[in-house]
Amino acid sequence: MEKIKFVFDETEEVEFFVLEQTKISGISYLLVTDSMDDGAECLILRDTSSASDAESVYEIVEDDVELTAVSKVFEELLEDITFE
Repeated sequence: MEKIKFVFDETEEVEFFVLEQTKISGISYLLVTDSMDDGAECLILRDTSSASDAESVYEIVEDDVELTAVSKVFEELLEDITFE
């Protein structure tokens, strides 16, 4: 399982396990968690960087419509995961 480091506000670093990634309508999404324990909470992140950016920039998906649509895609990709 790949683990990546995210930097918030250029000072705080957090590591997440990447469970899956997908691209929908040209937008890249990551499904991440900070723990591999059963019942761990997950986040869906959207890549907001442009192709010319040196580093990727991710934002947490908060829009309910987008979150529902992307979570359904991740549920299909990962048959053993259910979102609540």
